[in-house]
Amino acid sequence: MARSFSEFGNALYTGEKSIGFVGRRKLWYTISVVIILIAIVGPFLRGGFQFGIEFTGGSQFQVHVASDTERDPDLAEQAVATVLPNSVPRVSVLGQNEVRVQTEALDDAQNRAVTDALAAAYGVDPAEVTYSFIGPAWGQDITRQAFVALIVFILLSALVMALYFRTWKMSVAALIALFHDLIITAGIYGIAGFEVTPAAMIGFLTILGYSLYDTVVVFDKIRENTMPSEMSDRRTFAEAVNLAVNQTLVRSINTSVVALLPVASILFVGAGLLGAGTLRDISLALFIGILAGAYSTIFVAAPAYAHLREGEKTLVEHDKKVLRLRGKDSDEVGLVTASTEEK
Repeated sequence: MARSFSEFGNALYTGEKSIGFVGRRKLWYTISVVIILIAIVGPFLRGGFQFGIEFTGGSQFQVHVASDTERDPDLAEQAVATVLPNSVPRVSVLGQNEVRVQTEALDDAQNRAVTDALAAAYGVDPAEVTYSFIGPAWGQDITRQAFVALIVFILLSALVMALYFRTWKMSVAALIALFHDLIITAGIYGIAGFEVTPAAMIGFLTILGYSLYDTVVVFDKIRENTMPSEMSDRRTFAEAVNLAVNQTLVRSINTSVVALLPVASILFVGAGLLGAGTLRDISLALFIGILAGAYSTIFVAAPAYAHLREGEKTLVEHDKKVLRLRGKDSDEVGLVTASTEEK
């Protein structure tokens, strides 16, 4: 008879059942490396990232039409082509009654001509077509500020974690998982051709907080299990780390599901029903980042931390003692620390 989820969680917590997250780290590393390579190479094979007009500069037109009016994007492309034959506009349908058209930077005469062409294409008054111009300097400024914010956040987070956990190796492992999440999220954006907007950048920065939050919770349990007063002769260091991951596994799954549900709702309602571009960009980045963060906390951060510490002299001696008590050869320390068996 299959165990319920709560019974499964209790079995993981007590150690009755154990999943070898640390022992199979080479498998998880391989999966992550493959995904990261795809995330790095994929966008370039596709032609690079598609940055929004806020980063590149340009003109933006929004056509307000009646809800029962056809909003075929081809009409907008054909209208723009009558004024700018060589232009490749980006056309998006927003909500129930708007069409957004983005082009390169235009002068006043071109803006008026495109406005008239779009109004004629959709059968609306030119007053129903609004346009705005965004200079490239604004995009460059927010990009610079975003990178400054990212660097400051990473440095402060690394310092706080090193002080809190009293070891820099936990900071390094957490940052590895953090960059893992950011690269994968950005890669999916590039491969899928999603537009990178300021709202998406906000979503990327929000991922930093969630990813570290989930990792810190697991690391707190690892620290508790591996304190000198808690280390027993029953488990090697790697096994103690693996036990902590198993003990927090159900919590990590529940937290991720609870975090994903409202984000998925915002993504569905914001993008699917309302067509709100800002909601779509933020929620899409969060949705991908939360999934990647849940994976990296369990399969990357904890194994990486065990990997970083397994060569420490005190831990090697401890593991040898555990193996001697089990009647195994002390030369098997490296093997045992790297192969927590699944029960």
